[in-house]
Amino acid sequence: MSTLVTGGAGFIGSHLVEELLSQGRSVVVLDDLSTGKVENLPESENLTFIKGSITDRELLRNLFDSYRFDTVFHLAAVASVFKSVEEPVETHRVNFDGTLYLLEESKRTKVGKFVFSSSAAVYGDLPELPKREDMPVKPLTPYGVDKYASERYVVNSFSLYGLKATALRFFNVYGERQDPSSPYSGVISIFINRTLKHLKGEKTTIDVYGDGKQTRDFVYVKDVVKALLIAERDERTNGEVFNVGTGKETSLLELIKTLKEIAGEVPPVRFLPPREGDIRRSAADVSKLEKLGYSPSFSLKKGLERTFRWFAETLS
Repeated sequence: MSTLVTGGAGFIGSHLVEELLSQGRSVVVLDDLSTGKVENLPESENLTFIKGSITDRELLRNLFDSYRFDTVFHLAAVASVFKSVEEPVETHRVNFDGTLYLLEESKRTKVGKFVFSSSAAVYGDLPELPKREDMPVKPLTPYGVDKYASERYVVNSFSLYGLKATALRFFNVYGERQDPSSPYSGVISIFINRTLKHLKGEKTTIDVYGDGKQTRDFVYVKDVVKALLIAERDERTNGEVFNVGTGKETSLLELIKTLKEIAGEVPPVRFLPPREGDIRRSAADVSKLEKLGYSPSFSLKKGLERTFRWFAETLS
């Protein structure tokens, strides 16, 4: 029996792969390396890496015929909200069609569990906070629309076909191995990268789109891995959707202040016009997942300290 992790060479996927291997499990990673990196993956005789896309139906059929997967963790995606606005057709092909293809193969080969990484982007900018899973949704971008449509296909696969499947709505995930070089990266990796350049004497700024009072629920990647494993093993997750966050709302200005406490100083902050499709406030209600034993282990400062230390060592 093997475990498939799509997007396993990416930021979140590689942390999940690391944990699965530490448990002695046999892991297959499928990644087209559009954003992932082979060097993110640990060396292990229990790890098989396959370069390919989830949109390649022939590849998927051969893959599912070659291995008997107990679990499919589906994390592969065009992960950028803003890229989805620029390239909606390509985003839909990967984020929706690819998910549907994986579900079809999982049904055909009777996979034991299918865990899908959805996103808080499905909620859009409806004002009520914190966000609960039973609230209305209003996705504002192609990314959010595809994630919501995909998660409905995922959870309905349980009621319609008996495929044990669940969807997790990730809020703002951060941590080691998040790529700061892309303009679509998470804000924390970008802010840390700019701060390290500033500390080396380079002229740079921290760019904030809007007034900096917009809020996010920043969740450390190791806590996300914890949630993924709960979703896999707990039968109560079948056919259900769960938020994955901390339940705490942090503004970008508060984030910069915390980063300054860790680094000593940060670059000047430059305020730019708000970006189209950007959500004003976001925070998760995680009580549904907490009932299954989930509890975030990392405060923002603790997770930020670990992330900052890793970037400082890696980029030095």
